[in-house]
Amino acid sequence: MSASAPVPPDRRVTERSSWRRGRAVTGGVLLLMGVVLLPLSLAATWARAELTETDSYVASVAPLAGNTAVQDAVVDDVTDGVMAHVRLDGLLDAVPRAERPALRRHFTRGLREFVAARVRQVVTGRGFPAMWNGVHRAAHRTLDGTLTTSGRAPVTLDLTPVVERVRRQLSHNGLGLDLVRRVPRAGVEIVLLKAPDVPRIRAVYRVVHTAALLLPPAAVLCLAGGLLLARHRRRALICTGLGCAATAALLAVALALVRGRALDALPAVISRPAAGAYADALAGSLLTGVWLLVGAGALTAVLAAAGPPAARALLARRLARAAAGP
Repeated sequence: MSASAPVPPDRRVTERSSWRRGRAVTGGVLLLMGVVLLPLSLAATWARAELTETDSYVASVAPLAGNTAVQDAVVDDVTDGVMAHVRLDGLLDAVPRAERPALRRHFTRGLREFVAARVRQVVTGRGFPAMWNGVHRAAHRTLDGTLTTSGRAPVTLDLTPVVERVRRQLSHNGLGLDLVRRVPRAGVEIVLLKAPDVPRIRAVYRVVHTAALLLPPAAVLCLAGGLLLARHRRRALICTGLGCAATAALLAVALALVRGRALDALPAVISRPAAGAYADALAGSLLTGVWLLVGAGALTAVLAAAGPPAARALLARRLARAAAGP
């Protein structure tokens, strides 16, 4: 007589059913995690590339050299930097004191228009794209160094090459004014990242750097494991494709909301059209990836839904038509 009693059939059926149920639940949880992690991994990979890869960043912002809103913003910033060093006091000594304020405003407005026209010649010239790329390359290298060290130095966009070209444009102004001497040799800088904000951005950078390394393989493993554990794989594939498309679309909506709020929070001195062009240029590759993910998810769901059963039905109809003859 055996030392251990045989397992009753009902118990074996119950255990098998419980194991299948646990497998299905585990597969569903893994698929859900994969569907959520896949768009997040895409965003983390994009952010890491923009923050750490200078060539990728420069390639993203290079087309902005020909953007009208960005050109207008550069013209305004450089003109403001030049006009801050222009003084008309010596020219107004012979003018009665009561007439000086109105005449100063008149001269300042005319001189500003003259300087802005020369700056615009530089900004719209053939050499500006090369200067633009060089300025942003230097700024991104500074940003990369700031984020990977413990310092708190601000990150600026140094427009010195543009100012130097403007100095040459102003050297023969025809106005009898020594404007070149008044133009600052230090150039004009646009602050991209203030010193008090450096620690917070550095913390975000570290999170993004880690997430970009961990999330993509985690998403792939979750999706693969979930599909392997699914009892009805075609149905699971349909749900996974639709889920990926839906979460990617939600990411696109979230990006649009973040863009709008970020632009609304900018100081009044910053050009909204130029800032919007910057945001669109930087997020362009991410949005392209997001919509590719939406399309790939939807296509996967469609192909899975029109799988073997549909193909067999189509084949049966064609065979029936062939058998029926012309």
